[in-house]
Amino acid sequence: MSNARDQVQRLLALVPYLRENDGARVDDVAAEFGVRPKQIIADLKVLWFCGLPGAQMGDLIEIDIEAAEGEGIIHINNADYLARPLRLAADEALALLTALRTLREVTAGSDRDAVDRAIAKLERAAGEGAEGTAAHVHVEPAAPEIAETVNRALAGKRRLHLTYDVPSRDETTERDVDPMRLVVSEGRTYLEAWCRLAEDVRLFRLDRIAAVKLLDLPSEPPPEATPRDLSNGMFQPSERDLLATIRLAPPARWVAEYYPNESVEEGPEGSLIVKLRVADTGWLQRLVLRLGGAATVLDPPNLTTQIAATAREALSAYDDPA
Repeated sequence: MSNARDQVQRLLALVPYLRENDGARVDDVAAEFGVRPKQIIADLKVLWFCGLPGAQMGDLIEIDIEAAEGEGIIHINNADYLARPLRLAADEALALLTALRTLREVTAGSDRDAVDRAIAKLERAAGEGAEGTAAHVHVEPAAPEIAETVNRALAGKRRLHLTYDVPSRDETTERDVDPMRLVVSEGRTYLEAWCRLAEDVRLFRLDRIAAVKLLDLPSEPPPEATPRDLSNGMFQPSERDLLATIRLAPPARWVAEYYPNESVEEGPEGSLIVKLRVADTGWLQRLVLRLGGAATVLDPPNLTTQIAATAREALSAYDDPA
C-alpha cells in the first residue's frame, strides 16, 4: 500500500528514471521501485498534471503508455527542463541555507552529518553572499547527548524521562513524556510532548533539560494530544488557562498590544481594563511588579493577594536592620 508521502518521493525519482529509460516496460518500472504495476499506472496519471509553475495544459508533462506485444511501454515528453541543472536565486538559496542551519541544531549523529554535507554543497553553489547572511542564523544549542537521546526517542517512538529546569518557579522537576515532535522558534529548540505529570501537551526547551533517559516504553500520546497550531506564535493562550483582569495605567498601555488578550476596554483616567489568559501566574506576578504602580490585578482576588505579599517581601529586603 502506498501513502501520499511515499508517492511524492517516488514521483520525484520516477521522472528522471523514465527520461533515462525511455520505452521502459510498466512491469520493469514497478519492479525497480518495489511496487505493483497498477501503482505505477496511478503514479503516471498524477504526472499528467505536473509541470512548472504557471504552465498551461500544453506545457505539462506528457505520458504515453504504448501497448506493444501485450505489455505497457512508457514514453515521457515535455520533461526536458528537469534535465537542466537547478539554478537558485539568491533569496531561494538563502532560505534553504537558513532552513538547513536550523535543522542542523535539532538533529544528531549521522543525520547531522548529512545536513552538514548538504549545507557545504549549497554554500559552494550559492556563493559568499547567501553563505554570509545565513551564517548569522543562530539556534540555541542543547547538549549533544540531550539532542541525541531526544532524536532517538522520536525515531523509535519511545517514552522519555526528563529532569527539567523551570526557571519561572526556580525548581527542577522529574516527569515522563511521550515525544511528539521538535519545533524551533526564535532561536530556541523545543520538544513538544504529552506530559504525564501535567496530563497535557507541553513544550520543553532542550537547553533546559538537565538530564534525559530513554525508557523501554512506547511513546503513546492519547488521542487528544494534538500538536499546537504555532502559526500565530509559539505560546498562545488556552481556554484552560486562568483568566485574569488587570488595570493598566497610561504608561503600561503597551501591554495590551504586546501580549495576547481576551478583551480590552477603556478605563478611568486613560487606563485600560484588560482580560488575558495566564498559564503561569508567576509570569503575571513578575510583569505586574516590573510595571510598578502602573498595573493592578483586579481579578482573581487571590492573585492580587499573592502579588501584594511578594511585593512586601521584596521591600522588606531593603529595611534597615537597625
